[in-house]
Amino acid sequence: MRLNAVVGFANMLTRLWEQERPAAVLVGWDTLTVPTYRHESFPAYQSGRVFDEALLEQLEILPDLVRAMGFAAAKHPGYEADDFLAAAAHAWKGAVLVATSDRDAFQLVSERVTILQPAKGVSEINRIGPAGVRERYGVEPEQVPDLIALRGDPSDKLPGARGIGPKKAAELLRQYGTLEAVLADGRFAAEAEELRLFRRIATMDASAPLPPLEDQTPQWAEASSFADRLGLGALAGRLASLGVTGPSTS
Repeated sequence: MRLNAVVGFANMLTRLWEQERPAAVLVGWDTLTVPTYRHESFPAYQSGRVFDEALLEQLEILPDLVRAMGFAAAKHPGYEADDFLAAAAHAWKGAVLVATSDRDAFQLVSERVTILQPAKGVSEINRIGPAGVRERYGVEPEQVPDLIALRGDPSDKLPGARGIGPKKAAELLRQYGTLEAVLADGRFAAEAEELRLFRRIATMDASAPLPPLEDQTPQWAEASSFADRLGLGALAGRLASLGVTGPSTS
């Protein structure tokens, strides 16, 4: 079995670790074989997604690779990867970096929580703080789930309110503050319950169960051995080198 996804993931994670040197790392995954409350309450949610069988087999390897590195891995039936990110951001007492390409995670942003988002076409990473969310969406971070409910989210198959696009949705939230206040004023009466459901679906669940999260010491030798057992010699060598080199200057 080719393990390109495993190598790509490991390279991305180690590159982030070298750049940021965090006190702890947690990686979260979806459980693709078990529906969440989002799927059960709105069957169209994320419908139509198809995953290659070879990719799914590699995804099963990744949590063990993360643990071999000495980091925390979170995966539990009924929860999505984003829920674990939300739970970790709430649980960790210091500054938090959330590395994700999913803009739904902008709801987590605060003076303490920064999103690291890959920039298309370049090797750099965008750092999104509260000002960045306001610039991109025209709302505060805590209003992002309300915004998604109103404007919709094609990637998750959430239709949003009829006739409302991103600009109008942001305008309504600047005027009213919350989706609930919009509905209380009589707007979207025929769609009110659906919009409340969409907001719940868009809200990351910070109650997701987490493994113990505390300061970590990377176990590069163990990770190297794990990669070697997978037949990934080049990756094993790179992981081993992390245990003997000094702080990255990149």
